[in-house]
Amino acid sequence: MKIEALSLASLPGIRHAFFTRAGGVSTGVYASLNGGMGSADAPEAVQENRARMAAALGLHAPHLLACWQVHSADAVLATTPWTREEAPKADAIVTRTPGLGAAVSIADCGPVLFADPEARVVAAAHSGWKGALGGVIGATVALMEAQGARRGAIRAVIGPLIRQSSYEVGEDFVTRVLGVDKHYARFFAPADRPHHALFDLPGFIRMRLEDAGVHQIEDLMLDTYTDEARFYSFRRATHRKEADYGRLIAAIALAPDAP
Repeated sequence: MKIEALSLASLPGIRHAFFTRAGGVSTGVYASLNGGMGSADAPEAVQENRARMAAALGLHAPHLLACWQVHSADAVLATTPWTREEAPKADAIVTRTPGLGAAVSIADCGPVLFADPEARVVAAAHSGWKGALGGVIGATVALMEAQGARRGAIRAVIGPLIRQSSYEVGEDFVTRVLGVDKHYARFFAPADRPHHALFDLPGFIRMRLEDAGVHQIEDLMLDTYTDEARFYSFRRATHRKEADYGRLIAAIALAPDAP
């Protein structure tokens, strides 16, 4: 049902999970632990799945918080629970409130979980290529710092996402990224098809973390595209011409009884 990172699992009073697609009640293309409130899955199934995830983290279901993700560079602070209707449009959540879970949904984009065990500040970021290029990693770290975190103490984990060997992109994509910085060429490798390249999203995220002053980085080295048994994948579903796809959830929280 969930995967944990060694660098976070060892921290007392901090709970986290990169949930797989197993252990839920959804059926069909959503089987089975679909956490995507924006999917066309049965709402009651998604609600039950998210309740199971919250329980796995020791949280009340309404306290597992998510944003309306818009591939932005925006991070928000969570101090109290919000409803789905009240959820902000952003792509990262920072909290220092025990019992609140910061969660993001992904299906190839990069989930990044953060924790400063000294300052007791945690965060979750949804970092696809747009967010990574736009600065969501730096915005998350800056907001954590504003809450008392220290960049040198922050631990970050790059969760399951589409890896370079699975991530073929066209010339327009390459031109857009290199238009920001030509040195980003190092994140592209040749593809089999002419005028295409393979993009290293986890490598790009790692660079963004290092640029933000975070150097305690763990990469789980998991590929959502190739590991169908455990992960949903937008790109895989697109290649198969499936009508929709499930969403994976990554979440982190201070335990409700944390000091």
